Amino acid sequence: MDDEVTTIHMSKTLSSSMIVDLIEKYPNLSEITCPPSVYDRTSKRYIDALSQLDIDVVKKYDWGAKSRTMGAEYEALKLSNDGFSAAEISEMMDIKLNRAYYLLKKSKANFDNRKRKHDHEEIRNLKNEGLTAKEISQKLDMPLRSVYYILSKK
Repeated sequence: MDDEVTTIHMSKTLSSSMIVDLIEKYPNLSEITCPPSVYDRTSKRYIDALSQLDIDVVKKYDWGAKSRTMGAEYEALKLSNDGFSAAEISEMMDIKLNRAYYLLKKSKANFDNRKRKHDHEEIRNLKNEGLTAKEISQKLDMPLRSVYYILSKK
């Protein structure tokens, strides 16, 4: 017999024998919580009988594991929208780089508007002016392969 317990959570449908056992085990019981699916399967007569005994049967389902990233993806997205790279975000939030990428992906961050290392428009404009990829690379002091990569993107 446990006199201190006033609320319990049930994950099984209430039956008459179960109710009697609960009342005997918990004499100060005032509330029984259960998931909506269990509540819907419980007889209305049992719920009414418990109500007459001043025991409320309440639908409640906030049990189970909570997300470990609660709010972190929003913080990562905010920092990303402020122009910080994933590496900078991982450093600022004191998390691993892969975790920063995961949080950004989970928050559905759009990576097209992120800060770029090189100005793609400037590179395309120099190409349109007639400069070769090698000349662009030397002029902007950047790797030749990056110039080729940017120019090949549509």
